[in-house]
Amino acid sequence: MNRAQELTAELQAESNSTKKILERIPESKMTWKPHEKSMTLGRLGMHIAELPRWIVRYLETQDYDFGTAAYKPVIPESHAQIMGEFETALSYAVGALKNSSDTELEKHWKALNRGQIIFDLPRREVIQRGLHHLIHHRGQLSVYLRLLGVPLPGMYGPTADER
Repeated sequence: MNRAQELTAELQAESNSTKKILERIPESKMTWKPHEKSMTLGRLGMHIAELPRWIVRYLETQDYDFGTAAYKPVIPESHAQIMGEFETALSYAVGALKNSSDTELEKHWKALNRGQIIFDLPRREVIQRGLHHLIHHRGQLSVYLRLLGVPLPGMYGPTADER
């Protein structure tokens, strides 16, 4: 198994858990947030749903400047929009990874802030960090849902809600 196949398998395994928790987002609570500095539930869900698209970006570009990019967060209008984005983003990411070679994955990708290098790493490592970023926000989403009294799905084993 080459590195692209390993990353694809990991992405797909984590995506099963991600889909399960995204499915639990209540449509009626999309604008709820636990703190004034927090993202809304809907925005957090959409952020998680969009993250697999970054894998495509890592593979198709050489860098990204967070300080100068014209990024505008998507505020979802519905739960269905979040789920649709996740399925689309995942499909693009899996396709891009399947078409990647180990040579491509060893090429470096840079994260910048107004031209200053934040990091410069092999694409395989950036993709791995991207998966960790998704998992981090998935954990954050589980806290939001717990605070709202929404039963949590198991991700690496059963939750207290499933016993």
